[in-house]
Amino acid sequence: MPDKIIYYAVVGGDRTAEAPYGLVRRLEFDNDGFTDEALRKDFSWKFTAAIVEFERGEFTYDLVQVSHAQASKIIEYFRELWGPFGRPLDS
Repeated sequence: MPDKIIYYAVVGGDRTAEAPYGLVRRLEFDNDGFTDEALRKDFSWKFTAAIVEFERGEFTYDLVQVSHAQASKIIEYFRELWGPFGRPLDS
């Protein structure tokens, strides 16, 4: 179980934290590092290197830290776009 979860909206161009390209999160574990995940179109979470790449200046988009409440709103935004159960994934 993570000790802390930090959410980031994937933004850039005309996309804002209210209507982002995506949502990523960092799960932090006391004395055991962290793992980063991206929200997928089926509403599951999968490993991503986006946060590390952003921290290194190697990510195409910007990340904006958002609260847990804002992350919930972003997920609802994607539910409106993708449907209540999301979309099937190609792989």
